[in-house]
Amino acid sequence: MTHPTAAPGTPGAAAVTSSGRPGPRLRTPRPDRPRRRRSPLLTVLTGVVLLYSLVPLAWLLVNSTKTQADLFSSFGLWFGGDFALWQNITDTLTYDDGIFVRWLGNTLLYVVLGAGGATFLAILGGYALAKFDFPGKRWVFAVVIGAVAVPGTALAVPTFLMFSQMGLTNTPWSVIIPSLISPFGLYLMWTFAAEAIPTELLEAARMDGSGEFRTFFRISLPLLAPGIVTVLLFTMVATWNNYFLPLIMLRDSTWYPLTLGLNAWNAQAATAGGEAIFNLVITGSLLTILPLVAAFLLLQRYWQSGLAAGSVKE
Repeated sequence: MTHPTAAPGTPGAAAVTSSGRPGPRLRTPRPDRPRRRRSPLLTVLTGVVLLYSLVPLAWLLVNSTKTQADLFSSFGLWFGGDFALWQNITDTLTYDDGIFVRWLGNTLLYVVLGAGGATFLAILGGYALAKFDFPGKRWVFAVVIGAVAVPGTALAVPTFLMFSQMGLTNTPWSVIIPSLISPFGLYLMWTFAAEAIPTELLEAARMDGSGEFRTFFRISLPLLAPGIVTVLLFTMVATWNNYFLPLIMLRDSTWYPLTLGLNAWNAQAATAGGEAIFNLVITGSLLTILPLVAAFLLLQRYWQSGLAAGSVKE
């Protein structure tokens, strides 16, 4: 009696033994996938960008370990004779009655209230624009896009004139209130919420009797987590590195953020006899970027998931 068998070249073909029992399946050889050619030019450009990004950081890290004398007598990208990092950090934190610590506290205040408030408002506005229909929605979209295109420096002088009439200049509110508005963060949350939250899910929650606030906080907010982290990082970096707005708004050095404070030290170091604090400028710059680096490292997995959302087709 003959046993029907599949053709050897067909998928799922199985070998049949002499006893009539099916043997192990024969694997069909897969066609070789064409390998992507590596572009030498792209590799070189990536290496140049990497060097451009890392060399200043390496210079900053190396020179923050040097004494004042080694800064002007040793090679810039190599360590000096004495390792003075801890002494430089101590001198930076205690110089001029610890004014650097005050500047750091001011910057944290501006970031927590300004960037945190901007992120919160962007979440609410982006969710409402993405999931609710109302008259004039297209006009709102046009205004948001137009606001994204306008640079912040162009609005600094009108903002100063408006705040001076209200008597808010030279106060922390003159830096915090303008930082609450982030057109780019609003647009980013708008586009992210439109794709990340299915409309059917919201309708199902409403049919089950869930109110709008409960639906937002229990269902929508967890789905918006990657977008929230992305907007928070952008607003935090923008507020942390904000220079021009505090420059025209603040006169009292006790309310300076780190950017203005380090610039004041740098100007002092450039004058005759002020070279003695040049190592403080370098060490203070290193301490300034460490919180941003830590924030990116801690939140990068949420940020990467937010960037990859919607990139895979089923």
